Amino acid sequence: MTIEEIYSGESKNMEFKQEVPTRSERYMKTVVAFANTAGGRLIFGIEDGTHQILGVPRETVFQAMDSLTNAICDSCTPMIIPDITLQTIEDKTLIVVQIYPGGQRPYYITSLGKEAGTYVRISGTSRPADSYLLRELEFEGMNRCFDQTYAAPRLAGDTQIEALCSSMRQYALKMCGTENERAAVKTVTKSNLLSWGILTEKEGRILPTNAFVLLTDNDFLQAKIQCAVFRGTTRGEFLERREYTGPIYDQIDEAYNFVLRNIRYGAKYSGLYRVDDYELPIICIREIIANAVTHRSYLNPGCVQVAIYDDRLEVTSPGMLFGGLTLAQMREGYSRPRNRAIANAFTYMKIIEQWGSGVPKMLKACREFGVGEPEFLESGMDFRVNLYRESADFINHSFIMERLPVYGTEKQNPKGITAWPAVNNTTQTVGNTTQSVCGPTQTTRNTTQNGGVTTQIPTVPMSDYDRQILQAVKNNPFISQRELARELRWNVDRVKYYMKKWKDKGGLRHVGSSHKGYWEVLVPMD
Repeated sequence: MTIEEIYSGESKNMEFKQEVPTRSERYMKTVVAFANTAGGRLIFGIEDGTHQILGVPRETVFQAMDSLTNAICDSCTPMIIPDITLQTIEDKTLIVVQIYPGGQRPYYITSLGKEAGTYVRISGTSRPADSYLLRELEFEGMNRCFDQTYAAPRLAGDTQIEALCSSMRQYALKMCGTENERAAVKTVTKSNLLSWGILTEKEGRILPTNAFVLLTDNDFLQAKIQCAVFRGTTRGEFLERREYTGPIYDQIDEAYNFVLRNIRYGAKYSGLYRVDDYELPIICIREIIANAVTHRSYLNPGCVQVAIYDDRLEVTSPGMLFGGLTLAQMREGYSRPRNRAIANAFTYMKIIEQWGSGVPKMLKACREFGVGEPEFLESGMDFRVNLYRESADFINHSFIMERLPVYGTEKQNPKGITAWPAVNNTTQTVGNTTQSVCGPTQTTRNTTQNGGVTTQIPTVPMSDYDRQILQAVKNNPFISQRELARELRWNVDRVKYYMKKWKDKGGLRHVGSSHKGYWEVLVPMD
């Protein structure tokens, strides 16, 4: 321990005591809380309020160490064995009691009993564990997961099992960007679901676990995502809100698309080049939401919340970091999945990558995109991620708030929210030609003449991506979206987005059937 750590004050993993109390109850809550969370250090000989180093009298220091060891070992169930050392700072002797994360949770003060004597560490305080948190600690102590537990009294028939296997495979195929990836996707079987913990076998019967319910009809009231847009930077005034239920992988798609509908899409400049993109890296948006659903506590009565403010995207997931994992370890790629069955399913479905790899990749994506790294916070009993918006880099008049139709089914916008009010088109006569006069983001261009009447086709500013895909379609009208992805070296999701964008604008049209038809580019390319 350093003098800098002392001056930084108490934290989730550190607490100061001026002296060794005669009554062990004054520090035993902290010992239990450390063992039930990520561990920590109790430092005796430092005044908490002023951080003044007082030290422990040298003539009694060894007696105090023995007293601490006996009190901790005798007062807690299961037994907690501390690591007690001495440290000298500014010529003063301190007693450092190191408590490691325990593997036999929950730990509690024996005299108070399990329900009243179980504590957890939240920020810089030790707080009693709620009933659902106590139950989660019990699962953890038995090396079990809530999502791998039989969802009594439900049953799962072969038809429902086969439907889930098919849905998972179709989702995985949809997430593939190349034919090679698609070819590598294996069929999901009942054996896979059993090995992943989505099904369980009991007395010769195949039964559904909680993960099976979450991935199918999902009737858990807390297993939903609440989304909202707020005016300003606090939860004072709603601008829009939605609530998504159903299979949890569909909820991820819905929440992701909700965010894309409500953040800005437009132009920013990188050196001399204009780049059209969302104001936040979409790979990070999806990763944050997917992680919140994957690693949340389903014993917690709260639900995942996705909130958009003027300055940030905020995603809150019920439950603290699991299994003693720290923020520093999480940033480095360590992972302790709370829901192993869901993590297995989502890894197969390509919703998350290998456990732990998503956060380092997310941090790298933010650096490459040019926005600040996400802020990770343990807020009470919840875990929160803030991704701050860098709106100043965008050109306000070119924002187009179109939803990126990448994942999930297409949904209509019930409120008809757009980036700007509908353009009031008027007409004026110039000579013998009637022209359409549009809003500031559109111009018109003559394309055809018929008996002296000129037809106007609206044009919009094009990015390099727009020109690339439209030119590729114009060169080969019979090309498929997957062939376009290979030709342009894009992923299929980006191709789908730009194709839909220009279909909606009237610049691209598909003629004929889906299998034998062709594309017609209607927007001028010069």
